[in-house]
Amino acid sequence: MSRHVPTYELYGENTGQEPDFWLHCETIRSRSSLHQWEIRLHRHESFFQILYIEAGSGDAIFGEKSHAIYPPAIITVPPGLNHGFRFSRDIDGFVITIMKSHLSHPPGERSHLGEWLATPHLTPLDADNAEAAHVMQTLRRLGDEFENRRGGRNEVLAAYVSLALRLTARISREGNAQELPSNENARRMEMLSELIQQHFRSHKPASFYARELGVSPTHLTRIVRSMTGNTPHEMIAGKLIEEAKRQLVFTLASVQEIGFRLGFADPAYFSRFFLKYTGETPRVWRVKEKVRLEDA
Repeated sequence: MSRHVPTYELYGENTGQEPDFWLHCETIRSRSSLHQWEIRLHRHESFFQILYIEAGSGDAIFGEKSHAIYPPAIITVPPGLNHGFRFSRDIDGFVITIMKSHLSHPPGERSHLGEWLATPHLTPLDADNAEAAHVMQTLRRLGDEFENRRGGRNEVLAAYVSLALRLTARISREGNAQELPSNENARRMEMLSELIQQHFRSHKPASFYARELGVSPTHLTRIVRSMTGNTPHEMIAGKLIEEAKRQLVFTLASVQEIGFRLGFADPAYFSRFFLKYTGETPRVWRVKEKVRLEDA
């Protein structure tokens, strides 16, 4: 019998409500100390996480495999991946949680950065390397910016995230990173995420993705349920909603135009689809989200 892996918002939290942040930053110590320095195996459906390890040590657990952590280092964790951590009591650093819909290059996107973000990485940082030192400084500045509510905070945080991820991906490509292996189902989930990224606008059915992966629709449903708790159809719908939200916030396109871009020929159907999965129409959600981000 497979072990149940809980799905959390922030670790240990599951309110059932949509998160009221696009980025959250806290010290690793602040949360891990509440759980005896062990973050048990869990996953996040909508979050991408960056862990910056400045001091201390520990282990990163992905699936059934454990990987030693030595500072300074960065760990990136894509959404939907079962993961956990064990930390020493002298651990120091940050964990940064980002709504995947707010990443400039979503995990799995056909670009160097998007493809790199689709898998977990453990990237050692050499303080004598100029780019690694810049990553460390950028993440420290991000932590300070998160704590201090100064003008233009959201724009500065977004710039810091983009810079840190791009430089870390570059360091990784130059051979200093360890790509953390996952089990067969996790690899299939990565392939499925890439296929959905390519085809979600054409509203392909789950059977199409099963065929592309060489498994039966029933087996695909079993894999997706075991890894995420959702069905393939819900994953596809979730990608459409994620992209709709991104365009509603970051573009000036009308709701009708955004619906057309996402493959909805009928604007009314797009609104009903969005309402079904969010509880609000696209227009109402757009107004509320822009107000929330301005006040954040």
